[in-house]
Amino acid sequence: MTIVSTIGIDLAKSVFQVHGVDAAGNVVIKRQLKRKGVVAFFTQLPPCLIGMEACGSAHYWARELRKLGHTVKLMPPQYVKAYVKRGKNDAADAEAICEAVSRPSMREVAIKTVEQQSVLMLHRSRDLLIRQRTQTLNALRAHMAEIGVIAPAGTDGIAALVAIVSDAADPRLPGVARVALQALAGTLASLGGAIAALDRAILAAHAADATSRRLETVPGVGILIASAVTATVGDARVFKSGRAFSAWLGITPRLDGTGGKVTLGPITKQGDRYLRRLLIMGATAVLGHAKRHPEKQPWAIGLLGRMPFRQAAVALANKMARIIWALMVRGGTYTPKHRPAVLAATA
Repeated sequence: MTIVSTIGIDLAKSVFQVHGVDAAGNVVIKRQLKRKGVVAFFTQLPPCLIGMEACGSAHYWARELRKLGHTVKLMPPQYVKAYVKRGKNDAADAEAICEAVSRPSMREVAIKTVEQQSVLMLHRSRDLLIRQRTQTLNALRAHMAEIGVIAPAGTDGIAALVAIVSDAADPRLPGVARVALQALAGTLASLGGAIAALDRAILAAHAADATSRRLETVPGVGILIASAVTATVGDARVFKSGRAFSAWLGITPRLDGTGGKVTLGPITKQGDRYLRRLLIMGATAVLGHAKRHPEKQPWAIGLLGRMPFRQAAVALANKMARIIWALMVRGGTYTPKHRPAVLAATA
């Protein structure tokens, strides 16, 4: 009987494509599986290497197949694409995944636990609701402006608009328009309550996680960043260095070189957009505080003197990412003016 050594699975909602080879690389499995038959099929197989693209439901299936004794590796889809020979269909994708997972240099995506995914659901849901609230606020302001009612920026201006919409006796707003705008005002109230509930849940998850609490000690890293990084990364030792972690987040310069000449360009903007945005926002807050209180953070003022504000914020976000990696790998909390033991000994 031929023993399967490597399998590639093209994940889907209902019908999965499976491509398996033996130790010599000969194709021994090439078939489709219904969702309900996936676990039963792999239960019958001896332990083997299984590759999947890191996409929707991949972490769930990775955990399930690991329980059956298989070795499961998740890979970035963009790295698998190079192994697709020709055409684009499920069978070709499964074959490419099977080929890619056998490469020694192929990069892996860490498999997340249910707890990590749960915390990330809080962050993703909160981010979605905030975007919806922003859209609703803009719509309310625009509709009110159409009838000549303008409110100042900020929460006070929104409160004034909502008061006008709620006051049936206010002559500035026609009755028909009031019906539409009251729906928007009700949506704002509902979104505000939902976002507040998610904030409380994120705070509770942060308080229950020791690593998240340690990361909060880094200047510019608040509860949101600490919680999101802990849930997204899990084990930071998968990155060889702080620079590798920062490059994964997409906040390192893009290298462009040929003929021995290397040029540094703008940041790559690859990796997790949510974490990158949070880190840059945290760095922006640190630099904004430094401009208001220059005597407390002279190093930040020096940084702003060498480059524009936004460029300095990205540079500081890069530094914050490296500090976060060091704390996650080596433990401890943030120490201002910390020097590695080797440098301290030679000082």
